[in-house]
Amino acid sequence: MIIDNLAEFASKKFGQNFLKNQHYLHKIIEAMPKDDLPVAEIGPGLGDLTKELLKVRNVTAFEVDKRLCEHLSTEFQEPIHTGKFELRCGDVLERWESGSLLDEPYHLVANLPYYIATNIILKAFKDEHCQSILVMVQKEVAVKFSAKVGDKAFSSLSVLAESVGKATLCFDVEAEAFVPPPNVTSAVLLIEKRVSQDDEKFEHFLKIAFAQPRKKLSKNLSTVFSKVRIQQLFSTLELDSNLRPHEAGTSIYHHIYHELKDKLDGTQQSKQRKVSKSRAKNTTNNQRETS
Repeated sequence: MIIDNLAEFASKKFGQNFLKNQHYLHKIIEAMPKDDLPVAEIGPGLGDLTKELLKVRNVTAFEVDKRLCEHLSTEFQEPIHTGKFELRCGDVLERWESGSLLDEPYHLVANLPYYIATNIILKAFKDEHCQSILVMVQKEVAVKFSAKVGDKAFSSLSVLAESVGKATLCFDVEAEAFVPPPNVTSAVLLIEKRVSQDDEKFEHFLKIAFAQPRKKLSKNLSTVFSKVRIQQLFSTLELDSNLRPHEAGTSIYHHIYHELKDKLDGTQQSKQRKVSKSRAKNTTNNQRETS
């Protein structure tokens, strides 16, 4: 396949911005963990990063764009023939539905489309075979995953990242390094995993805790859990009642979650029933007023 104009070829549907700058391609390789584990590459695009990866690792690439699959199949005929490179065409999220991306320990490396980056990283947190995540993402996303307690950007994503390992914002990448250039600054994020995190209830708990980041943590939690119980927990843990969500460390969130997780579903359902009854009552009153 001959591609005459990269900017026109790039698919808006798949959020494609091709990294063509050799300086940053080499920096990504340098940032990889120093071992010989194979790599799973998501969205290899035209294969510029793939070429560099194949110099140091075996690579399995996942590409959803059929046009690019055709291009990559031709471009990498030799490494495909020797078994150093495997191309899997299709939606990588569907592959995750059936388990790990690879059947052995691996490192994830990718220039991720911005619209799906967070979802991909969270999927990798759950994959027991994934040992590290080295990805190009929108800088705002990289900051949220790598923020430390006390930072204004510290969020539920920061807590999840610290729960699985160590997150580092490696370096920024300006828009001009891509074809076509995106409208935002990008950054390379490295998350070195110690464990996997596959507790969706904990993720939901964090969404409650950070629902309104600038309000008190206790107030956010009290929208779902008993206010008295939250006050007791804060007293037991010797937490300031004025604590904001970004001021509580990861270990505190795990402790609070451990104490509340058995109540999460039941309490939510109870709250939802009250809201439903209240809405039904208001509807009935409105009907009476108009009759």
